Amino acid sequence: MSLRTLYLDTSVVGGYFDKEYQKETRQLWDLWKTGRYRFVSSVVVEEEIEPAPEQVRRLYAQTFPEENRLALSMVAIELAGLYVQQGVVTPKYLSDARHVAVCAVAGITHLVSWNFRHLVNVEREAGFNAINLLQGYASVRIVSPLELIYAP
Repeated sequence: MSLRTLYLDTSVVGGYFDKEYQKETRQLWDLWKTGRYRFVSSVVVEEEIEPAPEQVRRLYAQTFPEENRLALSMVAIELAGLYVQQGVVTPKYLSDARHVAVCAVAGITHLVSWNFRHLVNVEREAGFNAINLLQGYASVRIVSPLELIYAP
């Protein structure tokens, strides 16, 4: 079995210290530490983490060395714009669209989030992926840590 690469958004990094999501988030980190998954992130998360508490910023820095931080390319910016233009998310949630676009452009098939309103949502996932397919990108699965920690 090959190592599955997971893109973690800001909510998962913050979830490491959040009482509501801490247990499952830390179980996901344990699986990463044992080599079950490879974690990547992006400059989008890096920007969102800046105002976070010190412990969250430190965890991010320790978990995501520079080589595991994906860039926000012009292609990804344009793809995120299409998601907004087609109404998958509103302009207010452009950063959520950018997370998905970074994954699609980089060929990352799993985006992990605790954001059930704008990301971990079957209707939105279908919308993102319809545009991905029309633009020549593979589908991106958008899942919560729960779907990964209980995977066989």
